[in-house]
Amino acid sequence: MQIFAETERLLLRELLPTDAPGMFELDSDPEVHRYLGNQPVTTIEQSEALIAFVRQQYIDNGMGRWAVVEKQTGEFIGWAGLKLVEGPTNGRTGYPDLGYRFIRRAWGRGYATEAARASLQYGFDVLRLPAIYAIADVQNQGSNHVLRKVGLRFIEEFDLGGVPHNWYELNRPV
Repeated sequence: MQIFAETERLLLRELLPTDAPGMFELDSDPEVHRYLGNQPVTTIEQSEALIAFVRQQYIDNGMGRWAVVEKQTGEFIGWAGLKLVEGPTNGRTGYPDLGYRFIRRAWGRGYATEAARASLQYGFDVLRLPAIYAIADVQNQGSNHVLRKVGLRFIEEFDLGGVPHNWYELNRPV
């Protein structure tokens, strides 16, 4: 098991097949999907397939979302990290995207901010990325707050599938 980043309270490690029950708890919750434009998963097999997909991204792209584990309990509480977005979004292709998603009982504890900061540091210091991007539904106040708090700069609002989203960017510090 590879650990990519560690914070005061969190381990950010590769997603493993054994994370399927936690991923299912996360992605079967309709409230988690409120601003994502996705439908919640309905079977553990869907979670297993998603983990396999992300693990293939590690191989193909050298990056992918990581499991977020609470150090104190050893519990899977969500995922965070960078992924390569190959298809077009807001007229851009082939960009590293910062993202995070947490089980509802982990909300409001600052974990998204902590994991996002660690992900950005890894992206700039280890991957040597020139810039990192993020998008968030305009209505998702929590996610927009986190992105600004960790230093991403709002660039513009754009339409994603008929839903207004904010586009953010952060260039590698000099």
